[in-house]
Amino acid sequence: MALLGANGAGKTTLLETIIGMHKPKTGKVEFLGERIDGYKPHQVVEKGVALVPEGRQIFPQMSVLENLLMGAGSSYSKEKFSESLELIFKDFPVLKDRKDQLAGTLSGGEQQMLAIGRALASNPRLLMLDEPSSGLGPKLVDQVFVTLENLTKQKRTIILVEQHVKRALDLAKRALVLENGRISLEGDSASLKNNERVRKAYLGM
Repeated sequence: MALLGANGAGKTTLLETIIGMHKPKTGKVEFLGERIDGYKPHQVVEKGVALVPEGRQIFPQMSVLENLLMGAGSSYSKEKFSESLELIFKDFPVLKDRKDQLAGTLSGGEQQMLAIGRALASNPRLLMLDEPSSGLGPKLVDQVFVTLENLTKQKRTIILVEQHVKRALDLAKRALVLENGRISLEGDSASLKNNERVRKAYLGM
């Protein structure tokens, strides 16, 4: 699902609320039938939700492997982590090649791969990505979208906040538009791509 909206519409706040960084003033957050808005972020991760934050926010003085281990969660078994690591290295072979390298020495694109890999380390049921292509050049943006397409083929549930709106809509099955913290439009991506408001406000048409 693509989550669209102008700067300040509340997209990042919504993702951070789902992951447990903020508590909603009203309403609730439910995941797989369980209310989770009272949980701390690490507890939400252990329930099966992961967030790739805007700006990557990796641990630069830790190795690639240590960053991935941080994403696995405190109660995650070594056996399960080994299985997740195998899948991560299959999706991102460059991370396997650089697993002992300090994360801060990676290129911007490699750091984004690491941020996504770190989120995948806990094998989440729901993966949320906040502006994964932000600050990257055109070739690296293409690389990020190839990665996202591969993740969708793995039948992962994804909420995507992305500045490249057309590409996000091409990738997603459904989309929501946030305006001032409220959902103003929702539906399948194809319909929203043809919506006049969306075309003018987000697609430059």
